[in-house]
Amino acid sequence: MDKSLMKILVCPICKGKLDLNIIEYQKDAIISGELVCKKCKELFPIKNGVPHLLPKNLQFE
Repeated sequence: MDKSLMKILVCPICKGKLDLNIIEYQKDAIISGELVCKKCKELFPIKNGVPHLLPKNLQFE
């Protein structure tokens, strides 16, 4: 995931702003981490460079 996406990404549940927690970063790209909504506190993982922005009831492993 490119860090510049943080300018346009919002929580899909409440449209709140997201905080970024980076776990792995390589060559200007976020490989793994998580996005946390500042408003509703929902957590969205970043896996293999892809943010998974589905609500928990729609997520799968």
